[in-house]
Amino acid sequence: MTETHYEFAEVEGGVPIKSWTRGVPVDDKAKAQLAKAAQMPFIFKHVAAMPDVHVGIGATVGSVIPTKGAVIPAAVGVDIGCGMMAARTSLVASDLPDNLAGIRSAFEGAVPHGRSAGRGRRDKGAWGEPPQGVVDAWTTLAVRFGNIVAKYPKLKNSNTVVHLGTLGTGNHFLELCLDQDQRVWVMLHSGSRGVGNAIGRFFIELAKQDMRMWHINLPDEDLAYFPEGTEHFDDYVEAVEWAQDFAALNRQVMMTHALDALRSQIAKPFDATCEAVNCHHNYVTRENHFGEDVLITRKGAVRAAKGTLGIIPGSMGAKSFIVRGLGNADSFESCSHGAGRVMSRTQAKKLVSLDEHIADTVGVECRKDEGVIDETPRAYKPIEKVMAAQSDLVEIVHTLKQVVCVKG
Repeated sequence: MTETHYEFAEVEGGVPIKSWTRGVPVDDKAKAQLAKAAQMPFIFKHVAAMPDVHVGIGATVGSVIPTKGAVIPAAVGVDIGCGMMAARTSLVASDLPDNLAGIRSAFEGAVPHGRSAGRGRRDKGAWGEPPQGVVDAWTTLAVRFGNIVAKYPKLKNSNTVVHLGTLGTGNHFLELCLDQDQRVWVMLHSGSRGVGNAIGRFFIELAKQDMRMWHINLPDEDLAYFPEGTEHFDDYVEAVEWAQDFAALNRQVMMTHALDALRSQIAKPFDATCEAVNCHHNYVTRENHFGEDVLITRKGAVRAAKGTLGIIPGSMGAKSFIVRGLGNADSFESCSHGAGRVMSRTQAKKLVSLDEHIADTVGVECRKDEGVIDETPRAYKPIEKVMAAQSDLVEIVHTLKQVVCVKG
């Protein structure tokens, strides 16, 4: 039997919390937030906390919330379906040019990223005129989106096709990496973009309205929920499943464009079908655990069923890992989705200097300006300690180190 490494905490008036956090810092506010979730009456068995756990909106990032008979929209969040994709190419490090600036520039040109919203200005993070391949990909989602909009017209003018195949901002990234055998990988992190954000915010507010209408008192208003069997529950599940499919397709489109960009910079022919992983880490799904069918909400957590491949990225200057799940039942077959923040974005901008950021990203072709200090490596927990804390949840298959990193 696999040795367990979690810490156990009882919660007054709720289910226990099992936390894989030995050797990594956990903020007291995150512990309090986990306890609030554990007090909801429909939580199944216990709440699981991953080693990258930190405070989020509504629910804690790095938590696994199993429910029976209800779903909490804010536990999924507004970046519905956010996740990772990685593809291993047939290239090796010696196939790359000495100067990687051209590859970074090609990536930036192939994948819209960042944001420049303003009156009368086109957002640089969206397509002006989506390429035909993007338009064709959108048609696979359009009919289902039309069904959602027919019930909720406010969602109609969300960014849909113009955001399909785009990166976004914040901790989203596109990277070129080398593994332990010097093989070249392309890896990216993004979600359901503007339309997922609109769906998330709309249903979070709708759940709050329902709670007020039914006079239900909550430990935190952001834990507002939809009971199973209600119209809003079914509509939310339909919308969130669609947004998760958009997110997965978004990553596939970006990966295609990124690989094309890489081919434009390297004369040697290569393929990228050796190994590819596409996994969510902000989502809700139906699964069977402890012999019962339940809804599993993973907010900043990855499915780690036995034999399932997943991705755990580090920060801009740290290692990332391709992992294989060990199927640990106590974690609801889950693992962390990254390193996890130890500084808020505001704190990082105040506490980390540009010189420190430059030193921490040495050897990486990436932005080295004030605009990305909030994503600097020091803002995150040490990824090696995070991995050590969850050694009973996953095994490492590949260790990656980025050499090019594109941030929005």
